[in-house]
Amino acid sequence: MDAPPITPRLLPSGAARILADVEGKRGYLLPYHRMFAASAPELLKSYDAFYESLTLVPRLLTPAERETVWAGLLAAAREVHGFIHMKRAIKAGLTRGDIVRAVAIAAITDGFATMQFSAQNWAAWTLPDDLERAYLDAFAQVSAGLDAKLAHLTALVCHAARRHQAGMTLHLRLAFDASATPAEVCEGLSYLLLPCGGNTLIEAVSFWEEAAKAGLVPAPY
Repeated sequence: MDAPPITPRLLPSGAARILADVEGKRGYLLPYHRMFAASAPELLKSYDAFYESLTLVPRLLTPAERETVWAGLLAAAREVHGFIHMKRAIKAGLTRGDIVRAVAIAAITDGFATMQFSAQNWAAWTLPDDLERAYLDAFAQVSAGLDAKLAHLTALVCHAARRHQAGMTLHLRLAFDASATPAEVCEGLSYLLLPCGGNTLIEAVSFWEEAAKAGLVPAPY
């Protein structure tokens, strides 16, 4: 037998308006939005303001740039609910081919760990410099046609999602070489908070700090 439908609880005073505001901004409601509205409406209001600032209100990246980074990040994080950003990507002007390219960047960055494994264990036969060149050659192929700064920004965020320091540091350096600013990198990394959580962002910024202390890139602050 089918489960009986859920009988909605009576919402606290003002919660219905907060919930309607959330739906009006996003065009949808998620289960946890409804849960917060029923039991913690002020938390929902505060969270919605945070979410709006993080990923709806324009900052430095254009909508197309923002959704390119998001597509790569969500693929790297294996986030099933990424379809929300797929829709936003199309609205921002990305083609299906552009989205595929962002996903391909996530895929090629995933292979960096294999290259690093070989460099660490079979260095006599697979020289680290040769492996890095092979990786960057493959990266150039999958990112062809995309602005270099955006390609490396997307890649470093993908590496950050996996807490992969060497890969993130490599693309941090290349992103800054391609004229990225610390504020643009900050924006890209800030997206980690939603699919990956605060602890992953802590790791990412610590990797950036170490790279800056080594003189490889500008400092994060």
